Formats: sequence, C-alpha cells, structure tokens
Amino acid sequence: MPNFTSLAQELFPYTQTLRRDFHMHPELGFREFRTSGIVAKELEALGLEVTKGVGKTGVVALLEGAKPGPTLLLRFDMDALPILEDTGAEYASQTAGVMHACGHDGHTAIGLTVAKMLTAQRDQLAGTVKFCFQPSEEGTNGEEIGGAGMMMRDGVLDSPKVDMALSLHLWNEQPLGWVNVAAGPIMSGAEMFTIKLTGKGGHGAAPHTTVDPIFASAQIVNALQSIVARNVAPLETAVVSVTAIRSGDAFNVIPQEAELRGTIRTFDLKVRERVLQRFEEIVMGVAQSLGCVAQIDLKRVTPATVNDAGIAAKVQETTRRVLPESNLSTAPFVTMGSEDMGFMLEQVPGCYFLIGSANRERGLNYGHHHPKFDFDEAALERGAALMASAAADLLK
Repeated sequence: MPNFTSLAQELFPYTQTLRRDFHMHPELGFREFRTSGIVAKELEALGLEVTKGVGKTGVVALLEGAKPGPTLLLRFDMDALPILEDTGAEYASQTAGVMHACGHDGHTAIGLTVAKMLTAQRDQLAGTVKFCFQPSEEGTNGEEIGGAGMMMRDGVLDSPKVDMALSLHLWNEQPLGWVNVAAGPIMSGAEMFTIKLTGKGGHGAAPHTTVDPIFASAQIVNALQSIVARNVAPLETAVVSVTAIRSGDAFNVIPQEAELRGTIRTFDLKVRERVLQRFEEIVMGVAQSLGCVAQIDLKRVTPATVNDAGIAAKVQETTRRVLPESNLSTAPFVTMGSEDMGFMLEQVPGCYFLIGSANRERGLNYGHHHPKFDFDEAALERGAALMASAAADLLK
C-alpha cells in the first residue's frame, strides 16, 4: 500500500475546497440535498457503485477490492446545525441560521478524499469498502428516527453484509496532533423524555382549591436528582437533566397542566435499566402523592457508542505507523455527549476515533455547537490519512 499520509497531503487542496464549499452551504438533517448530490457525483466519478436516497438523503458507495474478503463500512456524517454563524471566516455560512458547528463538513470532505485514495488502490484491497455518508446525526429533525437508524432501516448494513465499521470525529476540545483511539465506550447512550402533568387549575389566590402541576413539577425535578446521587454507584456514570418546563401564561392563574422535558445519559446497560426504573417510579410516585396524573413519553435517542477492543488495537497500531509524531491517547476518552454511530456499533464491531483539531494560537478552539466554531484544516489531512490507512490495514 502507498503512503496515505503523503497522498492526503497531495490531495489537501481537493479536501479543503470541498470542506469550505460544504461549510458555505450547510444543510440540516434530512435536508442535505445539495451536499448528498455533490457526494454522489464525486463517488460516481470514481467509478463506484452509488446508491442515493438511503435513509432519505444518505449516500452509499461500494468499492470492491481485487480479492475476496470482509466488508468494511466507513461512515461520515453530513448534517449541519440550526445556529447563526459568527466566525467571520471567508467561507462562512451563506444560509442564515444554519452552520456547520460540529465539523461534519470536514467529515464529509475527509470521506470523499478517503474514497479517492482507496479507489486508486483497488487492486491491492481484499474485500469491500462500503462508504456511508449519513444524514441527520444531530437528531431526528422531526422524523421518527435519526440518520443512522434511517439508513439501517434501509439496509445499509446489508447487501453486502457489513463485518466491521470505522468512523471518526474532528475534536475541537483537543489540539491538532492529538488522536484518541480507545477500546470500550466513548459516547454515552441518550434518552429523551417528556413528562406531562395534569392537575386542577384555579385562581392563584386560592391554591387550596387546585392541584398545582407547577408545584408537582418542582418536586419531581428535585427528586430526580436523587437517582444519580443515591441510585447509581459512585464509580458508575449517569446524567438526568430536566432541560425545559412549560406551564401557564397568567400571573394569577394556577394552570391545569405542566410539561417537563429533558435527557438521560448512561454508558452501561445495567445502569441504564436501573436509572429508567427509578425515573418512572419517582415521576409517577411524586405526581400521585401530590394529586396529579403523570404521563411519561420516553424515547431512546441512541445507545452508547462502544469500540471493539480488537479493532481499536489495530487502529492504534496504524496510528503509530501513519502518524508517528501524533499525541496518541489510548485511554478511554468518554463524554456524555451522544452519537448515533452507537446504533451501528451495536450491530457490528468497529472503532470510532477522535482527531484533535483545535489551534488556540489562531483562535480555532471554540467548542462544538458554538457560533464561532471552526477548526484547523490540517486536521483534514490527518483524518483522511488515518482513515484510509486503517481501512487498508483491516482489509489486508
């Protein structure tokens, strides 16, 4: 196999041009019509078998090696966020209120660069590479399920059946040169909940004649904090956050109803089961004790993203060879953020790794989902080189 680091450097103008174009024209989840069109066109130009409309706006391309072997899926997300950009960059978003504030423009550009590099080495590949350009990683955007789930429902893991999977994320919380490849969980599983409380409305001056859902809401918020404090072991991890409360619209009226929304985050399945059990017990118990009727709508957003130990070890070996000067971290780098790649890694073994992309000296160190988010584009070369090299090594 060639030196993919050198090839990625040679192709950097191509990668950078794509990234900046995607950045200037961001699209929300399941609306990536322009982005997916460019992706499909670039992949077709390489002579690959391309399928459009997988998971609404997703694109899948197959690269069959010269020799039989396993099928490796490489996944790259494409969607942007509903955020007004404030970077002042020459390639800033031209769509008001929408920007690539998480690096998915870079992921898509890396994916197309990897496709170009690996296609040129078709004769040396054993097996099949399935390029997966996924919509709507940032959420369901009004649909029943998100981008990974939608593509899986459309058969992205089948025909041919996927045996392994790789994905990456540019990571602006760490500097350029840092790489994390670790076994085990890296992103938490996430639940989204809505609690509807129904009481008895009335005059604010006569609370004794009412069943106050706002008071019940306050007690539930406080009681839910006991789950992490008293029901999860100190060395385990969980988050229960109420992030929105909506009720009433007059200063002198106790409303009939209240609604609470929020999220639950866990890594371990047993911890998740315990947290969800206590969540229901607390909500229903507190509501009943205060005379309210509670209704819970709980939706699983994504399972935890968990890396296979064997594949992670191989990607670590590749990183040491391909990026010898990098600051490679192999310790678990867990975050309570979630990632729907977790759905795919539930079904097939794989590795989701992080590429440091921040540059404090240039002011490129704002966090993900920030209006000033931008990254050092040198990370594009590193990401492309490592992804292509890891894919080739896994298919040897």
